[in-house]
Amino acid sequence: MSQVDSFMVGSSLPARGFYIFGRTVVVGITRLLCRPTVIGRENIPTEGAFVLAPVHRSYIDTPLAAAVTRRRLRFMGKDSMWKWRPFGWVLSALGAFPVTRGTADREALKRCVAVLDGGDPLVLFPEGERKDGPVVQQLFDGAAFVAIKAGVPIVPLGIGGSDQAWSRGKKLPRFAKCVLIVGEPIQTSVSDNGKIARSNVREVTATLHAELQRLYDEARK
Repeated sequence: MSQVDSFMVGSSLPARGFYIFGRTVVVGITRLLCRPTVIGRENIPTEGAFVLAPVHRSYIDTPLAAAVTRRRLRFMGKDSMWKWRPFGWVLSALGAFPVTRGTADREALKRCVAVLDGGDPLVLFPEGERKDGPVVQQLFDGAAFVAIKAGVPIVPLGIGGSDQAWSRGKKLPRFAKCVLIVGEPIQTSVSDNGKIARSNVREVTATLHAELQRLYDEARK
């Protein structure tokens, strides 16, 4: 399956049906393991695209993010995971789409904007890979850039306890209570000439960082 095919299959009717089934199973297992409490669910837009931006401390953050809304979420994944066609179809049906690591980030950003332009919410971890500790690390500008480019809001998500549920170096998760706090959407806009100013991206990223730290602190209490 090509990257283009796997990117598009996630929008097919069978894939959407499989997503409902897959989400039910994955979120159900996650709820048994983490007993998540979701605060601020009303801050998730009920229609239209948005970027969901969680803190990232555990592998289980991805299914936890899916637990905050019944809306179909999209995720990025390493393109190597699509090499086996059946598994690639499953990943795409579950909302993932492939990006190539080690190449220009421009292609990945284009795919993210395409997802948002199609009306689907997109999950981006602005810290990048998993981090450790109570401090939200420096954020990449990608989440702010694609949100501004697509003209959609960013919804920050603090996740507390996921590092206990599946800590770094552990092969399997364990039972642990998790708290998810959804922040108010951060609105974005482009300049009058339609161009994206670097200062605008930095400003949105700084706002997101401050809000994520606040939510993460609250979720960890």
